[in-house]
Amino acid sequence: MKKHFWKIEYSILLFVIFAIMLFLIPSSFYSNEAKYITGWNHAYTKIDYMFTAMSAQADSEIVKGLKNAKSERKRESLMIRLVEPYLRLYERDFILSKYRAHYMNGKRVQPKDFYYFSKLYMSENNRIVGIKDVSNNKHVSYIFMVMIDVNGLKGPNTWGKDIYGVNIYKDGKISALGKGKSIEELKNDCSPSGLGVYCSYYYRIGGDFIE
Repeated sequence: MKKHFWKIEYSILLFVIFAIMLFLIPSSFYSNEAKYITGWNHAYTKIDYMFTAMSAQADSEIVKGLKNAKSERKRESLMIRLVEPYLRLYERDFILSKYRAHYMNGKRVQPKDFYYFSKLYMSENNRIVGIKDVSNNKHVSYIFMVMIDVNGLKGPNTWGKDIYGVNIYKDGKISALGKGKSIEELKNDCSPSGLGVYCSYYYRIGGDFIE
C-alpha cells in the first residue's frame, strides 16, 4: 500500500516539474525577445538623434560631400565618417568570416539578397553595424540602409530577433524597415514563415510577439 502511494506521489511530483518547465521555457524565451527589442529601441533612438543632429549641420563639408558623391564607395566612406563619432565604429576583419545572418524563417541571408551587408563594423558596445548604399536601386526612395545586431556575434543573429534595420533618406530622416507596410504585411513578415525584416517597424509601433 505504501509503495502504491509512493508511486502516485512520485508521478505527481514529475507532473508538477514538467508543468513548471513548460511554464518557464516560454517565459525565458520572451524575456530574451524583450531584451533584444529594448536594445533595438535604444539603438533606433540613438540613430534618430544622430541624424537629427547631422541635419542641423547640413551645411558642413562632409554632408555636402555625401549629397554630391558620385560613387557608391565614396558615399559609403563619407557615411562611415559621419556616423563614427556617434556609434564608435571599428573595422574588424574577422566579423564577416564569423558572422552568419539568418531570416526569421531559418534561411540564411545570401550575398545576392537585398538585406545582405558586405561591410560590417563593431561598435563600442559590441553591437554589429552594417551600412549599405542603396541609392542606385530604383525601387526604393532611401539612399542608405543600416542594420544593427543588438547582440553582436552572439546568436541567434536573426532578423526580427536580434537584427533590425533603418532606412536613411537624402534629407537625413530615417525610418525603421517596414514602415509604410500594412499591419497584415508586417505580421506576415514578422513571423516564423517570414523574413523578419519588417519586425524593425512592427515592434516600434508596439506589435506583439508572434509565435
